[in-house]
Amino acid sequence: MGEVADNAVRIDKWLWAARFFKTRGLAVDAIDAGHVRRAASGGMQGDRLKPAYNVRLGDSFSIQRGDMEQIVFVEALSDRRGNATEAAKLYRESSESLRSREEKALARKASDAAQSWPVLRGRPTKQDRRSLAHFFAKNYRDSTDP
Repeated sequence: MGEVADNAVRIDKWLWAARFFKTRGLAVDAIDAGHVRRAASGGMQGDRLKPAYNVRLGDSFSIQRGDMEQIVFVEALSDRRGNATEAAKLYRESSESLRSREEKALARKASDAAQSWPVLRGRPTKQDRRSLAHFFAKNYRDSTDP
């Protein structure tokens, strides 16, 4: 990985190198949208950042991606993107954040398992078409009809 001599890297480069975002452009968009902040202290929400913010060792950030929020601590600096094992060495995730992400993942799996999604096999068969017609006729029949 590209170690940095002056002990500071732009946050958009660091997020890209740590593989939080696939491109630097996506990292910049997330920073501008307020999805990357300094980690909150106590009950206060963290400060918004700009893409040119210099990351230093020991900094902590809150990174929101979708419904998942990660709180990470900077362990190493790099401005070059490497493989996933090297990228994982750049940060350490807080234990609360890790626990919260695992709970949300389990809840999402349970929710997906509870919903019975129909198996779509391409073009409906004659039997499928008839069952759909029956379903729509039964559920969308005019209430005045006997």
